[in-house]
Amino acid sequence: MLQNKYYLISVLTATLLAGFVATTWISYHAATQSLSQQVSDETLPLTSDNVYSEIQRDLLTPVLISSLMARDTFVRDWVIAGEDDIEAVTRYLAEIMDEYGTITAFFVSERTRRYYHPTGVLKTVSADDPGDQWYFRVRKLREPYEINIDEDTADRSRVSVFVNYRVLDYDGKLIGVTGVGLGVDSVARLIETYQRRYGRTIYFVDREGRVTLHGSDFKGAARIQDTPGLAQRALHVLTTPSVSFTYHREDGQLVYLNSRLVPEFDWYLLVEQDKIPVDGVIHTSLLVNFFLALAVSAVVLVALFLTLSRYQRRLEQMATTDHLSGASNRQVFEIVFKHISGGVRRDPRPVSVILFDLDRFKEVNDTYGHAGGDLVIRHMVRLIRQNVRDHDTVCRWGGEEFLVLLDRCPIARAVAIAENIRKAAAGDPVRFGDDRIAFTVSAGVAELRPHDTATSLVSRADTALYAAKRAGRDRVESAEGDAG
Repeated sequence: MLQNKYYLISVLTATLLAGFVATTWISYHAATQSLSQQVSDETLPLTSDNVYSEIQRDLLTPVLISSLMARDTFVRDWVIAGEDDIEAVTRYLAEIMDEYGTITAFFVSERTRRYYHPTGVLKTVSADDPGDQWYFRVRKLREPYEINIDEDTADRSRVSVFVNYRVLDYDGKLIGVTGVGLGVDSVARLIETYQRRYGRTIYFVDREGRVTLHGSDFKGAARIQDTPGLAQRALHVLTTPSVSFTYHREDGQLVYLNSRLVPEFDWYLLVEQDKIPVDGVIHTSLLVNFFLALAVSAVVLVALFLTLSRYQRRLEQMATTDHLSGASNRQVFEIVFKHISGGVRRDPRPVSVILFDLDRFKEVNDTYGHAGGDLVIRHMVRLIRQNVRDHDTVCRWGGEEFLVLLDRCPIARAVAIAENIRKAAAGDPVRFGDDRIAFTVSAGVAELRPHDTATSLVSRADTALYAAKRAGRDRVESAEGDAG
């Protein structure tokens, strides 16, 4: 970040110097042309990118919710058991809606083709029904999920943003599709926010050119093919992923337009701005200052955009994964715990946590340096994953602490798992060059109690961990008194 700061300062300083020199030779006509180019090539595309980024960010939460539903052992076990208790799955879907504030939640069974909804079984999907084609499309996906906008099966008058997630059984075979739906009004509110902030007109059109979403002050036609001036360029918009151009409205006003395809919706995002009028009698110094401020502002935006673009692809991974060990972080634990604890109220079952701590880890760092300590941390995560199930959550809790969340696992079983990991660590030193780094771990185990929060559950595991430390390290202690 420090290097980026110096880079930005250098760029801004150089730009300011060049700008002051250049403005001495700039004419009114050149300023006007440069301003037009700025709006067309930089400002409007940047606004379009910002709106698109906001949409992607808002979709991360429903994708994560749908992913948890697709991997929920309750859903898979219920389907495998024969789908007999319909009330159980409708309660489950209703709780998903209440817990996460979605407008709908659903599950479609591959075996029975029933469309389950919080209100019951809505229908049996059919390949002959055009409204059910989404399901047969998702069945063939290679990716785990898709995002699309479609009519809500529960309310055909309502259009929603759906996350359709494939559900696989324990052998990797498709057993259905689940997910949630969000109202398109959230995207409409985003449009209103950006229109107020940037003073531009923002709207969406579908592949046929129909205007699908717009702000309250939108005055265009229902189809861009019917908008005077834009009609001649409509085919260009609808056949190009991203394009910028100008056109004249019916009143002669010049309009700048930028469009880009939003693949998640299969819609085009259009951003328009009227030509900025420049009065020819404006004092030269005012014109120069205005141009300079605009140029500097544009450079700041572009520089920041380039910097953020380089890191944007890493944001999702950084938000959920510990960089050193590859384990999940606390944010993931909180999300998964909230989902599991809500499920326990509906489907009572044992849930346990194990909190590990590397014994005398400071001595490892002092002896072998941080490179050796990092190897031990990564090795510990591998040992934990080798001894737990794929759907168990493994988190790096602190510097040398690790937490494992075990769904459908009583504390006696969790203690046995912790003991297996402890023995594996003690008997498997880490190779570091010509040396072998021997290390041990201590562990505390606790089981979820009624009315437990994430904090109280982890706190009891932490207390058991410290008891193991006080008892001599390299051992497992249970919060309920069963030592390993």
